[in-house]
This record gives sequence, C-alpha cells and structure tokens, in this order.
Amino acid sequence: MIKCGRPAKGTELLSHDRVLDTALTLFLEHGYGNLSMEAIARDARVSLRTIYSQFGGKAGLFGALIRRCSDQFVGTLSFEGPPETALVAFAKEFLFRITRPDVVRMRAILIGESPRFPDLATQFYEQGPQRTLKHLAQFFVRQQEVGNFVVIDAHVLADQFLSGLRSERFQKLQLGLETTPTEVEIEVWAQQATRLFLYGCVNGRK
Repeated sequence: MIKCGRPAKGTELLSHDRVLDTALTLFLEHGYGNLSMEAIARDARVSLRTIYSQFGGKAGLFGALIRRCSDQFVGTLSFEGPPETALVAFAKEFLFRITRPDVVRMRAILIGESPRFPDLATQFYEQGPQRTLKHLAQFFVRQQEVGNFVVIDAHVLADQFLSGLRSERFQKLQLGLETTPTEVEIEVWAQQATRLFLYGCVNGRK
C-alpha cells in the first residue's frame, strides 16, 4: 500500500542527507551556475518540492553543505578544561576539514561564481566563517570571564586566531601550490599556530 502524508522523521533525515551528498557531488562536477535543481532532485531521487521545502533553493542547499562542514569543527570547541587543549582540538578539526580536496574545490567554486550569485556568497559566509567566528567569540568571552585571556573584543580574538590558523599555507593550498596535509602535519600546524596565538593574548596576571 502506498503511504501518503508526511514521511517519518527517520525518512526525512535520510532524504536530507542524500540530497546533500548528491548536491556535493554535482556541485564539484558541474559548478554552481551550470547545475540545475532538477538534476539534483533526479540524482537524489526526491521531488523538487522536497528540496525547496528543506533548503529554500540552490543557494540554501549550498549553505547547508557549508553548515554541515562547519558543524564538524564548531562542535569540537569545548568550554571545559584548559583553553590550550580546547583550542588545539578545535584547530586540528578545523584545519583537517578546510584542507580536504572537496572543501578546497567548493571554496574555489564559491570564489569563481559568487560575483554572479550574491546569495551564494551570503550563504557561505553566514553558514561558515560568520558562524565559526560567533562560536569562537563565545568561547573567548567565557575564558575572559574566568581571567584566562586579556580583556579585548572577543570577536577580534576569534578573527586573529582563525587568521593565524589559515596562514600562507592555506593560501598556497587553495592555489594548488601545496599538497593536502597529512594528519601528522595538521597536528603540528594546529599546535604551533595555537601556541603562537596564546603567547600574545593569555592573561599573565595570576
């Protein structure tokens, strides 16, 4: 018997993930502007209505992919324990995610096509950098409240930390002048960048 009405919650989640996985593959293959929503719906085996109701359109779908990626490092930021431990753990996951070939390629697509599609740039910034900055700023506010960090604008701290992590090496990676770092290289990268950052902003008044 064919079931009508709203699908079960588990089915909705499977459909949501399948659409995202399909969209990622197709974005990497065709870019953003050349990819139709009909193609995504067809390959994901869902209706166009399902995609629009879940994501609001192609820009929203791209934004959901960015959010899913940022979830993987934002969720590692712990407010418990020593701040250096928390920041190194975050840095390792952040660097691992942003240096994966698929993510580097998605960023290249964004840079190339955002002038024609302003909504694409907005979705990327809101679901990626802005969201990450917000969570880091909250972390630094909490650390300032217990006296671990100097009292300056927490958003400045967050911005400087992320800028230090990305560094010139990420620029070269984006340009194809650097190979994808291994987990061991990322471990060293994260620890060195975090310790250098902490030398400048840890509160020394004990």
